[in-house]
Amino acid sequence: MGDTDKPVSYERIEDGVDSKPQEYRKKLEQNSTGPWYFASNFLLFWALLFLAVVVPLLYRLPVANTIEDASKGGFIAERAYDNLYEFDKIGPKVTGSDANENKTVQFLLKELALIQQSVLDDYFDMEIDVQVTSGSYLKSEIIYMYRAVQNVIVKLSPKNSTSDTYLLVNSHFDSKPTSPSAGDAGHMVVTILEVLRVMSTTKQTFEHPIVFLINGAEEKSLLAAHGFISHKWATFCKVVLNLDAAGSGGREILFQTGPNHPWLVDSYKKNAKHPFATTMAEEIFQTGLLPSDTDFRIFTQYADLIGLDLGQCFNGYVYHTRYDRIDVIPRTSLQNTGDNVLGLVRGLSNATELRNLNAYSEGHAVFFDVLGLYFVSYSESNGIIFNYAVAGATIVLIFVSLWRTASASNVFTGHVVGWFILILVLQVIALLLGLGLPVVVAYLFDKYGLSLTYYSTPALLIGLYVCPSLIGLSLPSFIYLKLQRDDKVSFAKQLQLVLHGHATILALLGFGLTLYGLRTAYVVTWTLVFYIIPLAINLLTTLHDRGFAWTGVLKAFQVIPFLYNSYLFYTFVVVLTPMMGRFGLSTNPDLIVSALTALGTIFSLGFLVLLVHISRRSSLIFLGLLAVTALTVYTASSTQIGFPYRPKTNVERVHYLQARRVFYEYDGTVSKDESGYVFDFQDRRGAAPLMGTKVNLTGLVSMKSDCEKYMMCGVPLNYKSTESSRVNGMWLPREQPIETPSVPVLELLSKTVLADNKTVRFEFNLTSPDQTSLLIQPYEDVTVSNWSFLLSLLESKTSSSSPFCINISYGIDSSPLNFFIELTKPNGDFKVPLFKIGVSSLFIHSKGDALSLKLAASFPSFAVAIQFPAMYQRYIY
Repeated sequence: MGDTDKPVSYERIEDGVDSKPQEYRKKLEQNSTGPWYFASNFLLFWALLFLAVVVPLLYRLPVANTIEDASKGGFIAERAYDNLYEFDKIGPKVTGSDANENKTVQFLLKELALIQQSVLDDYFDMEIDVQVTSGSYLKSEIIYMYRAVQNVIVKLSPKNSTSDTYLLVNSHFDSKPTSPSAGDAGHMVVTILEVLRVMSTTKQTFEHPIVFLINGAEEKSLLAAHGFISHKWATFCKVVLNLDAAGSGGREILFQTGPNHPWLVDSYKKNAKHPFATTMAEEIFQTGLLPSDTDFRIFTQYADLIGLDLGQCFNGYVYHTRYDRIDVIPRTSLQNTGDNVLGLVRGLSNATELRNLNAYSEGHAVFFDVLGLYFVSYSESNGIIFNYAVAGATIVLIFVSLWRTASASNVFTGHVVGWFILILVLQVIALLLGLGLPVVVAYLFDKYGLSLTYYSTPALLIGLYVCPSLIGLSLPSFIYLKLQRDDKVSFAKQLQLVLHGHATILALLGFGLTLYGLRTAYVVTWTLVFYIIPLAINLLTTLHDRGFAWTGVLKAFQVIPFLYNSYLFYTFVVVLTPMMGRFGLSTNPDLIVSALTALGTIFSLGFLVLLVHISRRSSLIFLGLLAVTALTVYTASSTQIGFPYRPKTNVERVHYLQARRVFYEYDGTVSKDESGYVFDFQDRRGAAPLMGTKVNLTGLVSMKSDCEKYMMCGVPLNYKSTESSRVNGMWLPREQPIETPSVPVLELLSKTVLADNKTVRFEFNLTSPDQTSLLIQPYEDVTVSNWSFLLSLLESKTSSSSPFCINISYGIDSSPLNFFIELTKPNGDFKVPLFKIGVSSLFIHSKGDALSLKLAASFPSFAVAIQFPAMYQRYIY
């Protein structure tokens, strides 16, 4: 700095000693701001803080206990890992398969027998039961019917217990096709075994009996959990601890509680050794937008239970694939889950609230962990008061600050308020840009077929979304501060007004979210808390009126919301990014990830990024952010780094059926008999990444036209079938007929006109594999009036254009199914076609014929083919 640019004190400028406007502004901008490198170092500090604190704490796991630690009475990860090794060796465990119904059940019974031998008989009674259950239930106008699915159930009771209120601990041992299911949910199964082992062999007793349910049919629509409701112990179960997974090898998150009963969250707080939970996760999951569901819904909806729902959530890339193996699950992850589950089971089985649940049923809870180090919870009613109080206090303190600013600047308060209104408008624009620019980037990438570039390289999110968000958040205020010509209100106070504008918007957002009933408003509230505390300190001292002195207190307090908010939103990025690989063709996942990343940036750095304006050359920061964005865009769009998939670790899921479809007409003749492959691509890129590889997809066409002509597109329904997946399905024809292990047989046993002469009864016998669906579509003048299935669907179905759908799953009994259908027709003419019936059969336990195996083997290493033979037969009666 030259001799002619001598420093001018903050006080001197604030007092208006320098009366020449241009000289004042020059000295203000050159001497009252930080050095040119301030902004870059400032942002670098927060980036390093994130890497040094947030990332390690998110992935932190406890030391795994070994056999030598058994005398301490804690969870022993080494024993659980040994069990998981045996569980993993069994391989895929699809409901109805020998691996699921026999090998896995025998494995569980063997381990339970060993545990039973070691039970402290003077303290506990242990009973083992294998339930074989059948039933059905209705969801989304589809009947889910099951027969002879199995549950392995254990009851552990204190000696001479008189309590008739049980705790239920549930997980499942079945799997999706091809998956050895070490993570989903072998991890939880062996956790249950070890918790049972520890509790039954230590003298630490409990009040309420515990039922451990390891169910054998969760993956196909939560069937076995529904079947458990009819078990002899089920009526006594009042609280459930549900354990599931959407990933492998990390921490498990608490993502559903209640319904109501906030004491359950208090119990988690007291007993979970390694807390990981947030109300935000609960509210997101319960929207139904995520491609997942758990047994928790069955227990709360059909059995009127309350409880806690925990799930593994990291590394969802291997979820439901053949790479869900034991080698991606460290012992430390088992220890983390085991410590928490053991603590929760002990705490809940001793909970006094179980004696009279109705007395503790009121309200919901707001809850969240702070970096895994501490757990915060309070009632929803207190949260509402707290949210309104903080938002109100924010507005009041900002008004006081405006008054102080006017007083210190020797201007009318209205003068400052006028500038503040303009700033408020600019900050609304900034918030829209901070959220909108990343979304625009996401839209453009998707438009040019480049979605999911971050899928294997999450670091790309920084340049693609974080940097544009920072630019959007700070650009309006940068322009304002450069162009504004108020010589009476100093630059430091103008900048403070900018931050007040951001805080005002957050306060209004907090009001709105709370009024709407979202408990996630706590994120806004706690962000504001750490803004108004330093503001109050500055107002109570002279720091508020001493140039940039107020920023020191603010920056110190901003450490806490930065750490928490970056931790929270980074958690969702880590958890949800793998899910984007199974959102299907119709959804642009980049819009979700970009919006999530932008929100994380706004809440973590919304106040902090505005402080870069203190720098004398803050424009260099914008150039730097633009450069990072441009470089990232090039890297993501033009190099292999931006290719979404990697072998084994970040695979593309390719679901398809080796399908044969046969259409029988009313007279029994065959009008169509063709074979091909029905593709249900799981992510936005669809078939594009496979083009140019060894796999031959020549002739692949859309099935939209078939979906318009035929009932349910005229193809077999996949294991996971939705309307979107059918409409967006692709058909690859082949000349050679698909060879299925057997041909399903639908036999018409009888056709009888009933006494009223307006109703006819059809009786059928169906021989089919253990995963079958029935589609029934009456013609326009015909009504299904009665049948063998749930009558509630006949009463509740809203659309007459779509067929009735019954999904059928068999466990250990796949004998033929006898059923009847009664149809009513006003004119009583039953000598014409009355209805169509489709039989969709999946041969999940077969690998298929030689030609199909050749196709499967030709897929590139970054893709996993999940496929098996299937057959669709359409009849007209």
